[in-house]
Amino acid sequence: MEGRNQTSVTEFILLGLSCDPNLQIPLFVLFLLIYIITLLGNIGIILVTSLDVRLQTPMYFFLFHLSFVDMCSSSAVTPKALQTLLAEQKIISFLGCAVQMYFYGCFATTECFLLAVMAYDRYVAICNPLLYPVIMSRRLCIQMLSAAYVCGFCITLIHIVCIFHLSYCGPNVINHYFCDVPPLLALTCSDTSVCELQMFIFGGFNCTSTFLAILVSYTCIISNILRIRSAEGRHKAFNTCASHFTAVLIFYGTIFFMYIRPASSYSVEKDRVISVFYSVLIPMLNPLIYSLRNKEVKAALVKAWKQFFTAVKGFTR
Repeated sequence: MEGRNQTSVTEFILLGLSCDPNLQIPLFVLFLLIYIITLLGNIGIILVTSLDVRLQTPMYFFLFHLSFVDMCSSSAVTPKALQTLLAEQKIISFLGCAVQMYFYGCFATTECFLLAVMAYDRYVAICNPLLYPVIMSRRLCIQMLSAAYVCGFCITLIHIVCIFHLSYCGPNVINHYFCDVPPLLALTCSDTSVCELQMFIFGGFNCTSTFLAILVSYTCIISNILRIRSAEGRHKAFNTCASHFTAVLIFYGTIFFMYIRPASSYSVEKDRVISVFYSVLIPMLNPLIYSLRNKEVKAALVKAWKQFFTAVKGFTR
């Protein structure tokens, strides 16, 4: 092949979640249910944090965007996965594959930075409560949120340009349920060393920098909580960040389990199961964690449901 890289592959075949025909319908029902719960949960969080005047604080401003990011990342993957479970021809176009990988990567990377921003917010709230309204001003919140989105969208664009600049001259079967990086790189007939190095550098920066920021924030938070004399005070302080800490543990625990393992333990089936967890289940779990472990969100959701049913009754009379 001379000159610039050429691509002869115009579409890919997704093998999906399972090749067993007896599992297609049960998996479709299961993943459809998960997707519906994901949409309802995240839309519920978005609505209550937007409409309830008691939740107009920086913490819930970031929670609003975490729910938006989770909903978008799930929507980038799950609908196509559901389609491939029922379709005879499990095809995705070359452009469709690039678009799916880009948007999923954008929102997944944005979530890393957003979780770090939320950890800083909890640090200021617990360690500097008197200065919290001054430090966490509306302007700073918007700046940090914008930085999270810009980093997510720009870093992912660099990856996509590198990956889809490679030559794909066959085969075109992706052993996965969506266009993920490792199974796609396995199909290229070009040298992937530059792309792999680039992803290692940027991916390592994303995970390491955000995780360290979260780790430092929570080290200071825990140290500050332990200095509180009353048990009631410690319990109240811990409750203000328990939901976020739980979400962080699940998110980064999955990432580290996915990427920090001996090479001998890697398998396509195992990686596919882990991918399901971080691309499908975590966007569903986050709104459940924040609604079940956060009294203010729980109270706002109950109030919203009561108002909704009251409005329905009034309309039907």
